[in-house]
Amino acid sequence: MLARARAVLAASPVIAVVRAPRIPDAAALCAALSEGGIHLTEFTFTTADVTTHLRRAARVGWRVGIGTVLTAEQADRAIGAGAWFLVTPGLRPEVARRAHAERVPVVLGALTPTEVLQARELGAAAVKIFPARAFGPGYFKDLRGPFPDIPLVASGGVNAGNAGEFLAQGALAVCAGSEVVAPEAVAAGDWAEITRRAKAFTEACAGR
Repeated sequence: MLARARAVLAASPVIAVVRAPRIPDAAALCAALSEGGIHLTEFTFTTADVTTHLRRAARVGWRVGIGTVLTAEQADRAIGAGAWFLVTPGLRPEVARRAHAERVPVVLGALTPTEVLQARELGAAAVKIFPARAFGPGYFKDLRGPFPDIPLVASGGVNAGNAGEFLAQGALAVCAGSEVVAPEAVAAGDWAEITRRAKAFTEACAGR
């Protein structure tokens, strides 16, 4: 399970993190992102009725997960709706236990070296360094020294201008937020604009 999740992240190193007040068509949103080169989508528990959106996208085969998972109950709801992966903003052992029981990859949030090590011990498929802007791309190079085998994901403050540098300095993947999935574009169902933004972001990453 962990090896498969890490292989997917290596092949698709951008995760679109959707935080929007309204998602008119979750499957169409995922299709628009995929057309722009982003094949992993993370909805979050900060969006109303998020499991309905997840279910609709997962039903037609998109690789979608849920983030901001704080409790075992939320983990169960996400997994029941078809989440391909779970993401937490910090160390949440109860979420990790539920994910492992159901064989669903979990990306645990961390910031310090101690937290990165704890996330690995909890069986994280990858560790999300959040907020990545706090220390910048060079921090990932520093973490690679003691933790060369722990997959790291950069989240928070990542944009087209610095995403390539995060990847070059040791991040396995990066999270794209409102720069790609602008809440107003998502709410309006402007899929062409979402595709344009996703393509610009992925091209910036490829040019690192």
